[in-house]
Formats: sequence, structure tokens, C-alpha cells
Amino acid sequence: MTDVSALPADPSVRGSADPGRGRAAEAQGAAIRLIATDLDGTLLDETGHVTARTRAALDAARVAGIVVVPVTARQPIGLRAISEEAGFDGWALCGNGAYAIHLTTQERLFAEEIAVPVQQRIARELAERIPDLLYASVREAGEVFVAQEGYAEVAAHGDHKRDPATMGAVPLDEVLAAPSLKLVIRHRTIPTTEVFATLGELDPTGFEATLSGAPFVEVMAEGVTKATGLAQLCGSLGIDSSEVLAFGDALNDVAMLRWAGRSVAMANAEPDALAAATEVTLSSAEDGVAAVLERLLAG
Repeated sequence: MTDVSALPADPSVRGSADPGRGRAAEAQGAAIRLIATDLDGTLLDETGHVTARTRAALDAARVAGIVVVPVTARQPIGLRAISEEAGFDGWALCGNGAYAIHLTTQERLFAEEIAVPVQQRIARELAERIPDLLYASVREAGEVFVAQEGYAEVAAHGDHKRDPATMGAVPLDEVLAAPSLKLVIRHRTIPTTEVFATLGELDPTGFEATLSGAPFVEVMAEGVTKATGLAQLCGSLGIDSSEVLAFGDALNDVAMLRWAGRSVAMANAEPDALAAATEVTLSSAEDGVAAVLERLLAG
């Protein structure tokens, strides 16, 4: 990453290995109308909260007429925990772009689900390669969480922003018996990256898999990413991709970072996210999102 010499007043923001692509929107004079931000590892600090500086920057963006949208792997239950801190009360994209929900009216703009036969095939073929995997299904606008027997025993509250004691325990057949907005797969001892790599050996028809930094693999319907969800939401709002500023740090943010007219990876971001973004800012622990927004709003 090289410094953006044209902007010496803000050394916190650096150009990516592809500096020309993302600055096209700025060069063409496109105004930012929507800010799309990941949460964990991006907007939130190391304690999982929104700092006063970041909240002030988000408020200033909203006062300026810019739409602020959380785009997250979380479900609404996980968003509620920080919505008041961040001032989120409008549209949100959950489940890695699988569905859009309005946090105030509860209106649902769209929802993309994994078909039951696809889920069953994934479980069957993975079992031939990795025994004793554990599954959970996210359903019904993210409000229903159906966990396999044994799943809660390895889950922590922070994994899904739910008390493991409330997750229940059903046979795998019941987990897979209804379509999922997101299917979660993990193992007691095998690393998540290894499970993800093994899933990548299967025929990808019908599903899309990613990692968010959580201790499990996340599976959505075919073609579903944060980018596809954001494109649908922006289409409904009449906002072009060139008018979008996106922030992210992990593999599940890559498609969104590539889609947005201007995109920023955190200093703590994974290599794929750093490569996909058009700029790099400070880490999430250093209010990197706020640093960019302050600069943007200062003109």
C-alpha cells in the first residue's frame, strides 16, 4: 500500500494496490449518497461497541443526507445490541446480504433462502469428508435459530449474540428440513478454515459460502453476497454503485468492497479485503471508519 500523495493532510487513508479503480467516483465528481459498513472488525472497537467518535461521524453523515446502512453477517438480534449506540434505525442488510430489513418498521425488502435439497446435499457430502460436523439454521428474518444437538455446547454468546442455553437442540434432519437464510457449519476441533476449504471442493450449485472471522463457516443461497444484497437495496433507493462508500475487513466483505464506487479496508483487514478495497484506513480499534468520514464530510 502506498500513501495517497495528493492527500497529505490525512495520512490515515492510503491507496490500495489498484488506486485508480476506486478513485474513479471521486475523479468523476460522484457524491457519496450511501455508506455501507460492516460491523465486527470494522465499525466496532475491540470491545464490540461504537465509540463516541465513530457515533459522531455517523451522525454527521446522516445530517448531511447520507444513508448509513449496516451490512453484516449478524442477524437482527445481533444488530439490536448496538443499534442504539450507532444510531441505526433504517435499512439493514443481514446474513451477509441474504435479506434486507428496516430496523424501525420491520419491513422486509427481500430474502434469499437456501433450498432444502441443497442443504441436505451439503451435509451429506461433507459428512463423507469430515465426520461430526455441527449445523445451525437461521430462518424467518433471522429471528429463528435452529441448532443441531451438540451445537450449543461449543457455542459462545458472542458467536451469534444469543445465549447458547436458548439455542435448543434438534436432530440434524430437523435443522435441514426448512430453507435457511444462512446455514452455519462448525466442528468441535477442526479449524474453520479447513471446513471452508473442504466445502469448496463440493459442487457449488445452489449455495455461496464465506467466512466472517467467526468460528464457523457461513452458507447462503447461490450468488448471495453483501454486494448482491447492497445492489438490491441501492436499486430500491435509486442509488448507483458509484455513489456508495463501503467499509470492511473480512472475506465476506470482499464482494461489497469490489462493488462499491469507493471502498475502504481497515488496517486490521484480511489480505483479500485489503486487495479488494480502493483505500486503507486506520484499524477498527483506532476509529478508522470515523477518520474517513471526517475527511469526507470536511470536503
